[in-house]
Amino acid sequence: MDIEPGELTVGQLSQRSGVAISALHFYERQGLVLSRRTSGNQRRYKRDTLRRVALIRIAQRVGIPLSEVAAILKLLPENRTPTRADWERISECWQAELDRRILHLEQLRDDFKDCIGCGCLSLDRCALANPLDTLAATGPGPRRLTTPTGTPSHPNRCA
Repeated sequence: MDIEPGELTVGQLSQRSGVAISALHFYERQGLVLSRRTSGNQRRYKRDTLRRVALIRIAQRVGIPLSEVAAILKLLPENRTPTRADWERISECWQAELDRRILHLEQLRDDFKDCIGCGCLSLDRCALANPLDTLAATGPGPRRLTTPTGTPSHPNRCA
């Protein structure tokens, strides 16, 4: 069957990761995961591909674009199994971005029911929170939700 110790077939990777085979093929075409081909042209994946696929799934779940996932995964070594230090290093790359996303989600949860500074002044609270649409001078759109205090100007330090 041309399988090395510690390798997985595409079916095994699919079963263990919970990701459809077609999605794994897509991830491979996008350069997110790597495989080697056997003499019979079958894919074989290193066991650490399970962790990469898990990262991809979690990132997708929170809305991180695959292009950003690919950039982070490129920081992992290809010639060896990534160590705990490797995974810690790439997780630090996303720390500021994840903090920014959490802040925006908290703002949406806490402030969307109130005036968000969009300029509509249709809610009775807008007259108190944004009288005469004073936030319009700071720019267009929902100013209270799009310009949080303390948001880093370039949240991703590694990409």
